[in-house]
Amino acid sequence: MCREPCSRSENQVVLAIAGRWVGFQPGLLSAAWRRRPNENSGLSRVSPADWLRQALSKKPKEMPVSQESPPCDAPQPRSQDCPPPPGRSSPTSAAVSPDLPPAHEGASSSNSGGRWSRDYDVCVCHSEEDLAAAQELVAYLEGSSVGLRCFLQLRDAAPGGAIVSELCRALDSSHCRVLLITPGFLRDPWCRYQMLQALSQAPGAEGRTIPLLAGLARAAYPAELRFMYFVDGRGPERGFRQVKEAVQRYLQTLR
Repeated sequence: MCREPCSRSENQVVLAIAGRWVGFQPGLLSAAWRRRPNENSGLSRVSPADWLRQALSKKPKEMPVSQESPPCDAPQPRSQDCPPPPGRSSPTSAAVSPDLPPAHEGASSSNSGGRWSRDYDVCVCHSEEDLAAAQELVAYLEGSSVGLRCFLQLRDAAPGGAIVSELCRALDSSHCRVLLITPGFLRDPWCRYQMLQALSQAPGAEGRTIPLLAGLARAAYPAELRFMYFVDGRGPERGFRQVKEAVQRYLQTLR
């Protein structure tokens, strides 16, 4: 620092630097400095450099803190702590959508249960001499509007399979069993075995075993079947329609 008062050019440089630092124009700062001795008479004239040094050494006054605005050191609430105003969504919620439930896949196919849980609706048990009558009954049931699925042993049994095994498989794979009871049926030991086998597999299932009495008097009705009603083959359409309706009623209970 120069011991003698600074020259005019030096004062102008100091005033320019001070003006840029404090944000004033150099002309206004110079005028304020010139008025200082008049305001404080009795004090010696101070050079611009000394006045700038004194101004820089003074501590800035603290600004009063408004009660409405929180202090700078106070922790600011995070955006996730404050819920967005109603009607507006936050960027996070707009970007991330909740997991949607899997779309509904629909009810299971009808083939998985009910009527379609078995391969056949009806298994027709008959004697060899009543094959023609059994074929007429099967054609009537399969040709109806319902389209019943029938098992006819000589037509649907697997070639080379054991007769007893094929009979048991047919009974297990059918909902209902129609027993075509004729004089030939009662004379055939094999037909009697079919009747007993059908009763043993579903002894308490009402509507599954349907006896069709054809060409026999009521007194000739087998004693093993006396606990259930039979269809009289002497009725309309030889009892075929009653057999079809009985099978339909049972299938409706499976839904």
